Amino acid sequence: MTAQTDERRSEARPPDDRIIREPECRQLTGLGRTRRYELERDGEFPLRVRLGERAHGWWRSDIVRWLESRPRGSG
Repeated sequence: MTAQTDERRSEARPPDDRIIREPECRQLTGLGRTRRYELERDGEFPLRVRLGERAHGWWRSDIVRWLESRPRGSG
């Protein structure tokens, strides 16, 4: 893990937090995989958590916090 990765990871997690996978992340954010990966690369989206050799997920609390930080539309 890099220093940048360490800085972007949350320290404290709610007791009911859980890892969500691709379909739920897409449903919550409305963003496709490629766009989320671009935002993650640019430091604008929560980091993925490696679950296995080819499996990743996100902490649900990180996604909720990210959604709450987004500007709300006026319409």
